[in-house]
Amino acid sequence: MRTKSLKKNKINVVTLGCSKNVYDSEVLMGQLKANNKDVVHEQDGNIVVINTCGFINNAKEESVNTILEYVQKKQDGDVDKVFVTGCLSERYKPDLQKEIPDVDQYFGTTELPSLLKALGADYKHELVGERLTTTPKNYAYLKIAEGCDRPCSFCAIPLMRGKHKSTPIEALVVEANKLAANGVKELILIAQDLTYYGLDLYKKRNLAELLQALVKVNGIEWIRLHYAFPTGFPMDVLELMRKEPKICNYIDIPLQHISDSILKSMRRGTTKAKTTALLKAFRNTIPNITIRTTLIVGYPGETEDDYNTLKEWVKEMRFERLGCFTYSHEENTHAFNLQDDVPQEVKQQRANEIMEIQSQISWELNQEKIGQELKVVIDRKEGDYFVGRSEFDSPDVDNEVLINAKQTYLKTGAFAKVKITDAADFDLYATVI
Repeated sequence: MRTKSLKKNKINVVTLGCSKNVYDSEVLMGQLKANNKDVVHEQDGNIVVINTCGFINNAKEESVNTILEYVQKKQDGDVDKVFVTGCLSERYKPDLQKEIPDVDQYFGTTELPSLLKALGADYKHELVGERLTTTPKNYAYLKIAEGCDRPCSFCAIPLMRGKHKSTPIEALVVEANKLAANGVKELILIAQDLTYYGLDLYKKRNLAELLQALVKVNGIEWIRLHYAFPTGFPMDVLELMRKEPKICNYIDIPLQHISDSILKSMRRGTTKAKTTALLKAFRNTIPNITIRTTLIVGYPGETEDDYNTLKEWVKEMRFERLGCFTYSHEENTHAFNLQDDVPQEVKQQRANEIMEIQSQISWELNQEKIGQELKVVIDRKEGDYFVGRSEFDSPDVDNEVLINAKQTYLKTGAFAKVKITDAADFDLYATVI
């Protein structure tokens, strides 16, 4: 009698949402690999794990559509099992189980050991810093804390990620050394809130001490800071950034709004005057700093005056990098008790107008860079160009430096010195020096 051939299982991890989710998927994949599982990222596999985002409406919609797509593949016999994890699953598990019962199992954000068990793997505690990175080999995200203690009225993250929990400095240094040994040259520090780092563990804001430890890691050339909260920002970080060449002169600081009445309703714990003073301190300490921020328009009660205050302030501050989003009314948040009274088309119109202003600012700032020499890292080759980034640009969200591949050969992951020859709204063109 012929025995049935055993099909080897291949686990496909699909990641949606932010860089924190990318990191979580990489940790999951590292655990699976250590269990000798065949694991891939967003390729074909007969077992699918979808790491979802549940932050705002668009992200939730994308997550639900992705789940439905793979459930259909399961019904068609193209995949055998579908598991769902991440923020959407954490936040809406009972609803999802009822609405999409064909998913084999749903897991929350803190249920990695249970998810591994369902995949026939054991959670290995000794794997500090072991992950399968999915980013280009020259950079990797380093998550320094989980969760958030801030009371922002519009944000559902504490519902999905829990309270702020810093990772100890020693563990992060171990992880950074392992990444550097694998060829990573740029660490992008992420958390819901970098500003809060260390308060739970060390009883003080300890981001500067962490940075002092990370700059000593051999092989790491750039360290980039993402998602710092403006209230209580540790100013010793700026001094360190000014003195330490490995720390990029770049900070991502989501400010959300600037009208005092909106900031108060958003429970941001700051004012227009305090925020403006903080940004001036950034620029005075590090004159060539690049500041990236994100804004929300259409928050409940946002009047034409509130919006005009924001718009004029964007013109005045001339941020190097800026993203603008329309407000999303999220259940179980503090702002959900307010009336979502700005019509969707008004929200969209305001967001478009802010981005148009930013596009002009970005174009003007980029024109000033023509003739300058910059150090760039080469992320990839695309068409006729090698695509690089300067220390003033983060992957996927910021400007890119395009270098003609017909004239020069460059190695992905390598650094190059270039001269800027031309500039558009969001891209620079360069030749290698």
